[in-house]
Amino acid sequence: MGWVMATAVARLRNGDWLDRRRMRLFAAVLLAAQIGFFLFVVAGTHGWIVTLTGPTTTDFVSFYAAGVLADTGTPALAYHQAAHLAAEENVTAAGIQYQFFYYPPVYLILCGVLAQLPYLLAFVAFAAATLAAYLLVMRRILDDHSGTALVVMLAFPSVFWNIGLGQNAFLTAALFGGATLLIDRRPIASGLLFGALCYKPHLGLLVPVALAAGGYWRAFAAAGVSVAGLVFASAALFGWQTWSDYLVAAGGAHSMYESGRILFAGFISAFGAVRLIGGDVTLAYMVQAGASLAAVVLVAVAWRFGLSLPVRAAALASATLVAAPLSLLYDLMLATIAVAWLVRANRTAPAPAWETTVLAALFVALLNARNLAEDFHLPMTFVAAIALFALVARRAWRELAAPSPAVVRPMPAGGGLSR
Repeated sequence: MGWVMATAVARLRNGDWLDRRRMRLFAAVLLAAQIGFFLFVVAGTHGWIVTLTGPTTTDFVSFYAAGVLADTGTPALAYHQAAHLAAEENVTAAGIQYQFFYYPPVYLILCGVLAQLPYLLAFVAFAAATLAAYLLVMRRILDDHSGTALVVMLAFPSVFWNIGLGQNAFLTAALFGGATLLIDRRPIASGLLFGALCYKPHLGLLVPVALAAGGYWRAFAAAGVSVAGLVFASAALFGWQTWSDYLVAAGGAHSMYESGRILFAGFISAFGAVRLIGGDVTLAYMVQAGASLAAVVLVAVAWRFGLSLPVRAAALASATLVAAPLSLLYDLMLATIAVAWLVRANRTAPAPAWETTVLAALFVALLNARNLAEDFHLPMTFVAAIALFALVARRAWRELAAPSPAVVRPMPAGGGLSR
């Protein structure tokens, strides 16, 4: 028995147990299981299994109702809960649980377009289009168009959370991944994509740090132009009063997140992890501040010293999840961007084989992360985010310490003004 255990541990450490054939098989089994469970949940939430005691809905109704209000000439009402709830109930049914809308008015542009379609068609179209964009970007990062890669990407647990909730994490990951893909070759296009993340500003906090530290001033300027253009476009469409109402609503949003109205089991951040295990708000913010500082340091170092693109991109994506106080379960789609860049980095500088085992373990652990958090107060999503961050930081340190000048790219003269 001891020999068997020793052999198993050795294989796990070596990482050679997960070859491409086994990866395809495991991912296919997980995907099939998740599809089955997803369909079961869909049937349950529509009352096809047992009679429901009340109406149900998803996050998408918040977007759609805001779009309806924008299309009918009252966009500012998206930030007034009574009016927004009435719009949500008009779309679905009276008595649904209210879904908040704290997105800046730039997001109302997309919401207004979606609201031109019937509700269910808009839901499916939004999920399908953003999923397609995400898969396209991921395949470009991996440079792998095989069926195996596609199955692994679709099997990631947060894919079905995002589809089921009608959330926008596919769009966020596609913009983020696309921007990192273009940063060295087409910095202006990259900056425009980074700027488009302003619809979810807390996930773009580290972008200015990366671009400034790396001297990507053309991308920095393009991102600023992108943000300004979207802000003024939204103001032209919806009026500055909508922005005023948004700022008032956003200013009070922290009380909802601190209170647990959005379950701490769904948080990825250090803030959510501390609150989940019973820590108070002050402690949670202190721990979050430390995590955010560590994230800033990693990004600044990786981009200032010109590490390889895969490491810089992985650092920015993984650090963003750690730095944002409000990052939720579906936002883990951003983690797949970091993992894809790590896989690409392995082609030129192979990582220790045990990293494969760690990533596979995190993949599996996330399948039941929500239940582990709710039932046992184990913040598995935060553990996964921190573990990924640590793997990227380790890779950055290895590359930074490498003696070869081909690995670490020195800053160009003038601090990168030519970029």
